[in-house]
Amino acid sequence: MTIPSNDIAEIDELKRQVQLAAAENARLRDRQNASAEILRTIAASPSDARPVFAAIASSSKRLLGGFSATVLQFIGDELHLVAFTPTSPEADEGLKASFPRRIEDFPTFALVRGGETIQFPDAEAEDVPELNRNLARLRGFRSVLFMPLMNRGAAVGMISVTRIQPGAFTPDLVELLQTFADQAVIAIENARLFNETRETLERQTATADILRVMAASPSDVQPVFDAVAANANRLIGGFSTAVLRYIDGEAHLAAFTPGDPEGDRVLKASFPVPFAQFPAYQLTANGRQAQLPDTELEPAARDIARARGFRSMLFTPLMSEGKAKGVIIATRRTAGTFAEHHVRLLQTFADQAVIAVKNVSLFNQVQARTIELAKSLDDLRAAQDRLIQTEKLASLGQLTAGIAHEIKNPLNFVNNFAALSTELADELNEVLAPVSLAGEVRSEVDELTGMLKDNLQKVVQHGKRADSIVKNMLLHSREGGGEYRLSDINALLEESLNLAYHGARAEQPQFDVTLKRSFDPAAGSAELFPQEITRVLLNLVSNGFYAAAKRKAESGAGTFEPTLTATTRDRGDSVEIRIRDNGTGIPDDVKAKMFNPFFTTKPAGEGTGLGLSMSHDIVVKQHGGTIEVATEPGQFTEFTIVLPRKSSFADGSG
Repeated sequence: MTIPSNDIAEIDELKRQVQLAAAENARLRDRQNASAEILRTIAASPSDARPVFAAIASSSKRLLGGFSATVLQFIGDELHLVAFTPTSPEADEGLKASFPRRIEDFPTFALVRGGETIQFPDAEAEDVPELNRNLARLRGFRSVLFMPLMNRGAAVGMISVTRIQPGAFTPDLVELLQTFADQAVIAIENARLFNETRETLERQTATADILRVMAASPSDVQPVFDAVAANANRLIGGFSTAVLRYIDGEAHLAAFTPGDPEGDRVLKASFPVPFAQFPAYQLTANGRQAQLPDTELEPAARDIARARGFRSMLFTPLMSEGKAKGVIIATRRTAGTFAEHHVRLLQTFADQAVIAVKNVSLFNQVQARTIELAKSLDDLRAAQDRLIQTEKLASLGQLTAGIAHEIKNPLNFVNNFAALSTELADELNEVLAPVSLAGEVRSEVDELTGMLKDNLQKVVQHGKRADSIVKNMLLHSREGGGEYRLSDINALLEESLNLAYHGARAEQPQFDVTLKRSFDPAAGSAELFPQEITRVLLNLVSNGFYAAAKRKAESGAGTFEPTLTATTRDRGDSVEIRIRDNGTGIPDDVKAKMFNPFFTTKPAGEGTGLGLSMSHDIVVKQHGGTIEVATEPGQFTEFTIVLPRKSSFADGSG
């Protein structure tokens, strides 16, 4: 059957339309698939837009039938290459070497930044700018389409698609590239929001971390400085960060993030440094932050930057009450200005560092005040105790004085009549001498009178000892100790040594003890009762003479040389006196009781047991000082007296 020619023409037309429809459907499917692929890439890379840019460049080239495609971002006043489809190694290297470029160098790019979509159907046309023509020849294309990436009315970048053959891009291709541009903007905005959220969270975490360190270290700012340096360096993406404090006209290194050992050595060796030699002080003394985008352009920073390995610097002062107390210095390996949010972040850390310094200062002030108040309370309690003790001693002294006076009168009778009776016994023997008595009677009378005389002599001996005890009791219990005044310690000790030495020589002509003196010229003066302290010193020196002489006697005719050494030493708010002898020493059981009243180890008649007790009361209770003893039996004894230069209790009662 023969088909009419008209029907054949209709069938061919139908086939052609079907083929066109199929091609259009395929083209739409490709575009949908490309858009879907880009959206999947956006979802898979929320924090980094670069994979999205790469997918857009690839899809743009393929769907627009291009020779090459590039994605560029506007950063500041520069245009940066972020993705491209490769052509040839030489052309690719030339493309990468062309960026970043200042936007003002390419008038066409300036127009795109203004939001215009621009295309050059023929790069060789006369109206095409020379820079664009040269770039086309370098890359090997003939026509190009520039599509701005518009975000909130401002261009943040652009997509360019090139073709080898000249000719304008059809409206549908321009529309398709607009779709890709919109997706690129979505990717940029998603990454920005994601990174801002992450950075905000990191800043909050870092801030909380520093606050925890501050709470855990109220008395030491060093851990806070260490945390500030570490967190600032990490969040800024810095090469190194240092915290410096200003102390007495110098910058001191307080904390830093370590790098290589040699660079760290150079950094530490650079501090402390006077303000005049520290440019960062001049930069930030006004309280404002400062930057060095390129250290190679700043001679003062160039050497240390090269040694440490960084290229840009950000300075943030630590301001307190309008004055710079230090500075945080953050560095990066690359040149360029720091992002505004990094500048704000470093300011936050600087504020925290200042708060930490203030907290530590307040804490230390409170601690010092607490210690001062505790000391004042202890002093008050000690003064109260001494006052109470003094009142007790005063009452006891009055009682003792009364008893001593009452005892002294009958004791005088005992002593006097015992001595008289001794004389009467002698007279009795004289009276009986001419009387004729039997031999046995005469012998018995002589024996009885002799025993009577011996007994009376013992009564006299012990009566004198009792009288000595009563006299010391009266001396020990008396109120007042003379004038309370400023006295020269060295002079007081020298006088006491001379009195004791000459007194001992007067009692025992054979007395021979070597005196050694070691007086500190800075011992100076102290407020005290000189008469009372002299009594203490005389007692201690006399005891030392006694112990040294006793050891000499016990050693026989050996080479032992009895020696007593007197020493003074300045101790700031107090003065120290030491009396040391190389005598017999004191056994532990005696040492434990040596300050008890009426305790003595001397033979009867040679000691009352009141000397050390009296000395202890005068030094400790009357003057608020201390008296201690160090001894080794058979070797030495050393008494150490410490007297405050200004007694907190100046009552002379003792």
